Amino acid sequence: MNQKTLRIILFSYLAVIFCGAIVLMLPFAHVGKLAFIDALFTSTSATCVTGLIVKSTSEHFTFFGQCVILILMQVGGVGYMSIVTLFFLFMKKNLTIHEKNMAKDSLNYAHNLDIQSFLKKVFLFTFIIEGLGIGILTVRFGFDMSFKQALWQAIFHAVSAFNNAGFSLFTDSFISYNHDFTVIGTIGGLIICGGIGYLVLVELHAKAVHKRFMLSAHTKITLLGTVILLISGIILFLAIEWDTKGLFAHMSLYRKLLNSFFLSVNFRTSGFNSLDLSLLSDASLFCSTIYMMIGGGAGSTAGGIKITTVAVLIIATMHTMKISNQAPHAFKRTISQEIINRSSAIILVASFITITATIVLVETQHSNFMKTLFEVVSAFCTVGVSAGNGDILSLSDTFNPFGKSIIIALMLIGRMGIFAFGFLIIGREKIKHVQYPEGRILL
Repeated sequence: MNQKTLRIILFSYLAVIFCGAIVLMLPFAHVGKLAFIDALFTSTSATCVTGLIVKSTSEHFTFFGQCVILILMQVGGVGYMSIVTLFFLFMKKNLTIHEKNMAKDSLNYAHNLDIQSFLKKVFLFTFIIEGLGIGILTVRFGFDMSFKQALWQAIFHAVSAFNNAGFSLFTDSFISYNHDFTVIGTIGGLIICGGIGYLVLVELHAKAVHKRFMLSAHTKITLLGTVILLISGIILFLAIEWDTKGLFAHMSLYRKLLNSFFLSVNFRTSGFNSLDLSLLSDASLFCSTIYMMIGGGAGSTAGGIKITTVAVLIIATMHTMKISNQAPHAFKRTISQEIINRSSAIILVASFITITATIVLVETQHSNFMKTLFEVVSAFCTVGVSAGNGDILSLSDTFNPFGKSIIIALMLIGRMGIFAFGFLIIGREKIKHVQYPEGRILL
């Protein structure tokens, strides 16, 4: 990882975002008036696969505008540099070491990866998984609308779900389908597949083909963490919202389980919703911010500080509390001190950014603290859920241009990655051949 590569990736994202905003500003891309800040917000939300909206995707954008948003979601999910790299590969151009490293940095993977073979598998799996989702959703939506409409709805929502973008062409997202196992299950499955990361998908495929293939510690931690977070989320939301005053109060057991599953999936990675989130209790909103902050797998379409980051810090903490004479380890693999230090830095910086942004927005936008914190974490972790503006739009719709600009910046930083963005700003320290004596510090 070097500053030149990260600078190119950052400016690539900015170029895609501004181009998307300009195209959305075209008269035939939207309906009615569209301020540039709203076009920029929509383009950023799509490119950073977040899902926060200040204009209704189905009501304020034409079919052309919706296609633009779809393309931005796909580009943002797979990664601009990955698409460019694959294009060069199909053109039979030999990539330089620098070009290969840029593609790896854009996917947040190690430089010892065979990027050419890996990218081909990434696009193949993306095509297959999204294709399966499109097929299932087309058949299901076909019972409610014409085939042409059903196909477009299926394509848009399958791409949005797999890329963890959360954009929907239904004005109420999936509230109208909150009783439908086929729709909720398919969308949830696509979100999980996109959220565990491309490396995990590639390794799972290799394991299925070659039984002796050994899954990496990264894949094992990501899969285990995903299962734990998914199950704990279901139990948590059921416990909080079950009583007579809760959101699940008047639902059948089947709908309670189905919608708690969807909440648990979406609060970590995607911006869809099957319930009116403004009705959630403060306890649910606060717990949701923790799940959003954790996010999905590293190198995936999901946001957050990543499952592996939290897992490493938990393992290191338990190791420290036990005062063990062994290095921290997981699945018989040692965790280096550098990884532990990086995890600590990511969590500390992420906490600082979200708290600072929340305080600034509460004071300048005069908004509710809990709902603003929820919005900030959702934007920063590129999740896209929102307590809403009282209607179908995100809370960000009530913000002035300054407030929307902060949310835009949070989405961009979250998509770039905290460590990558911090390194881009601060830079690498020069190597010093000096070692200071150890100081005594009490904790």
